[in-house]
Amino acid sequence: MIIVFYDGKCGLCSREIRHYINIAPADVFDWQDITISSDGLNRFDISKSKALKLLHAIDHNGEVHVGLKAFLLIWKHLRRWKFLAKIVSLPLLYNIIDLAYRAFASWRFSRLEHCQIALKHENKL
Repeated sequence: MIIVFYDGKCGLCSREIRHYINIAPADVFDWQDITISSDGLNRFDISKSKALKLLHAIDHNGEVHVGLKAFLLIWKHLRRWKFLAKIVSLPLLYNIIDLAYRAFASWRFSRLEHCQIALKHENKL
């Protein structure tokens, strides 16, 4: 199964993941809301703050996909999203969208209180 770690307290993130859950084939994804439990992150040595900042997914081989790569991994397994995955994978388009996603993710992360709490907690450790 593909493990997807997502921020369940982010309204935008939750709506998007719910959409994917509703259209995903059975037995392909293991959706893990890291605001409920972040135990799964430890197995892959992913900090909670990093997972809150950027989408993380683990493929069938145990490889970690972060950010846009995680979205592409998900989209490739969703019937109506496969075509978008192919388009976004084109090198120039990929670089532009990846840059935009990372900028948006940083902006979102800096404004959500639960993200900042996770970051402060990790910095104290």
